Amino acid sequence: MPQPINPPEVFLDLRGLYPPEPMERVLDALAGLLAGQQIRMLIEREPHPLFRILETNNYRYSSTEPEPGLYQIVIQER
Repeated sequence: MPQPINPPEVFLDLRGLYPPEPMERVLDALAGLLAGQQIRMLIEREPHPLFRILETNNYRYSSTEPEPGLYQIVIQER
């Protein structure tokens, strides 16, 4: 029986959520991340506390601002 293919990306739209819900959702997604997957998230502010957590736990990330007030962050394991 063929194995199911895991999606390469977990997408989180965190716009409009109040703290701490965005952080909780990202941490839950990180806990379930499979090998080779990444998280792509949209949020209205740069989550600097999350960046410190990612750096401490051996994740890399990139942050871009595709439009004013909207940040796209991609998270991957190192």
